[in-house]
Amino acid sequence: MEDETLIAAAQEMIRKRYQWERHHVGAALRTRSGEIFAAVHLEASLSRVTVCAEAMVIGKAISEGYTDFDTIVAVRHPDPDSEDREIKVVSPCGMCRELIADYALNCKVILQMEDGLSKADITDLLPLRYTR
Repeated sequence: MEDETLIAAAQEMIRKRYQWERHHVGAALRTRSGEIFAAVHLEASLSRVTVCAEAMVIGKAISEGYTDFDTIVAVRHPDPDSEDREIKVVSPCGMCRELIADYALNCKVILQMEDGLSKADITDLLPLRYTR
């Protein structure tokens, strides 16, 4: 139930803020104390300047004073010409995996697997991660 609420928060955020070629990914983060934060990604003309939704939501939570994170999820809004109109859970990119591990090493990530939704430890998604 908690995971469904988190996914729904990410879906609602991207549903409200979706804009073609601007915002098509949303993310939601639950803290260990139960607060939920949601944000969208920021698309940029120069792709390397784009900021992922996971980074945005981590920054949003930290800016509000929360640093103990439990679970994170990202969802993608379909393109306008896509036949499938469902907003689906997506896996974090490599940079987001690094960021999540840096700021929330014990965080769980909700993923879409072949047989349905699953949760994984961020450390399982980023084996042999870079450390200073």
